[in-house]
Amino acid sequence: MNHKIKTILFHTIKIAGAAILSILFATFANLDFAVSAGIITILTIQPTKQETLQTALGRFYAFLAALIIAYFSFALSGYTLWAFMFYLIVFIFICQTFGWYSSMAMNSVLISHFLTFGNMNFTNIINEILIFAVGVGMGIIVNLHLRKNTNYILKLQEETDTQIKQILKKMSERILHQDVSDYNESSFQNLKMSIQKAQTQADTNYKNQMNVKDTYDIDYLRMRDKQYHILYEMYKNARMLETTPVTAKIISDLFMEISVSYHRENTVEELLEHFHIIQKEMKEKPLPTNRKEFEDRARLFILLNYIEE
Repeated sequence: MNHKIKTILFHTIKIAGAAILSILFATFANLDFAVSAGIITILTIQPTKQETLQTALGRFYAFLAALIIAYFSFALSGYTLWAFMFYLIVFIFICQTFGWYSSMAMNSVLISHFLTFGNMNFTNIINEILIFAVGVGMGIIVNLHLRKNTNYILKLQEETDTQIKQILKKMSERILHQDVSDYNESSFQNLKMSIQKAQTQADTNYKNQMNVKDTYDIDYLRMRDKQYHILYEMYKNARMLETTPVTAKIISDLFMEISVSYHRENTVEELLEHFHIIQKEMKEKPLPTNRKEFEDRARLFILLNYIEE
């Protein structure tokens, strides 16, 4: 069973279980419209802790606004459909003004209960407050377990690193051989998808940290994304090579060395030292003797500058 299916099954059980617990708790507390607590729980649960808390807070403010608007609406026009329609117009306007879009339906369902009650006395208001508290509270509680998914993000990062190593290895081979039949953009498309998938997980991990905000994974993948763009520019240059200049073997060996030693823990200090030695050797090589060699030597020089970046 892959990670996606496991995640879907887990969230299905978590959300359904939390909704059922909310309904049972509201029923045990003898609250009217107990099922509404379960619906509120479903609407409260978000993919991350941060989003869940932000959603709950926004809905709390919207709920207070809904109670006030409903009180004046029903006081002016009685517990009629017209009063509820007036409440909806004002409440929806307030929600859109403050960005409480997800609160419009949920809180309006709670307010509609007052039409059934036929009044907004203290007992009925407390009933709706408790329905809201049970639903939102359970939604927050079930997301308290969420933590940084360290193993999965490491797996995704290793996947991107492996693909970059393969791209560098292939580029090393391409520099020495003119056959480009299997040298295409497919590896870059796969790499881009891998980076995007890892970035999504890194963002989720970040939003599941409520105290210390560790941005290492986000920064790491931002760096890999920049490297992806540089590598793609290198690929376009390498693909244009038509000859094997005298400097090709030196640069090819450097690329192969980088592909072998490419790792998240590598500070690249030794590689940079080797790079500067090669850079010096390149300057000491004889000048090109024809136009083709001149153009390809220039392309190799560009590749060398890109690899330093």
